[in-house]
Amino acid sequence: MPLNSDIQKEMHQALKEGDSDRVRTLRLLLSKLKNKSIETGGKLTESDSLKVLQTAAKQRREAIELYLKGDRDDLVNQEKAELRIIEEYLPSQLNEDEMRKIIAAVIEEIGTASIAEMGEVMGQVMKQIAGRGDGKIAQQLVREHLSS
Repeated sequence: MPLNSDIQKEMHQALKEGDSDRVRTLRLLLSKLKNKSIETGGKLTESDSLKVLQTAAKQRREAIELYLKGDRDDLVNQEKAELRIIEEYLPSQLNEDEMRKIIAAVIEEIGTASIAEMGEVMGQVMKQIAGRGDGKIAQQLVREHLSS
C-alpha cells in the first residue's frame, strides 16, 4: 500500500518538525484508510485508497461551504488547511475547460442532444474523469451543455 506508507512517512516527518496541524490531518487520513481496510477485510488497492482520500477532500469542501454560510472563518481556515494537505496525495484535478472537452466528446460519441439522456452521459463522463474531477461540477457542466 504505497499511499499509506507515504502518508505514514510524511506523518513521522511532520512529528519531527513539530507541525501539529499536518500531523493531525495525516493521522486522520491513516485512520480512515485503516477503517476502510478493516471494512473491506483486506488490503486496500491504490484505487480504494484514493477513493478514501477523495471522500475526505469532498467532506472538507462541503464543510468549508457550510462554515462560510455560518460566518465561521476560524473553522474555514482549518478546513482549508486540511484540504490542502489531503490534495497533496490526490491526482491533479481537471479544470473546467478540460472537463468541457471530455463532456463534449462523450456527448458526440453517444449522439445525445437531450437532457433526458443526462444519466447516460454522466455515467460515461464519470468513468473518464474518475478521481480527477468533481462529480457535482461535471453534472452542472453536462446539464449546461445539454440545455444549450
